[in-house]
Amino acid sequence: MTDSVPQKQLLHLVLGGELSSLDGVEFKDLDKVDIVGVFPNYATAYSAWRAKAQQTVDNAQMRYFIVHLHRLMDPDATPGKPA
Repeated sequence: MTDSVPQKQLLHLVLGGELSSLDGVEFKDLDKVDIVGVFPNYATAYSAWRAKAQQTVDNAQMRYFIVHLHRLMDPDATPGKPA
């Protein structure tokens, strides 16, 4: 029997949409931004991001992003250091 130590929740948001131009990260229409979801760690967020990015590969102006919400919620935290 092994004791598992619960991992710290590091929230990540996956969202995307069509960009105004390929040179920036401004969305063409904020009403059409696709909020994929909030995920408890980077690995699950990356999996969701990859799936959405692959679905829209034929549209060069569609982009999906992973936002590190945990960094916005606790900007003073040092990466890798327990809170």
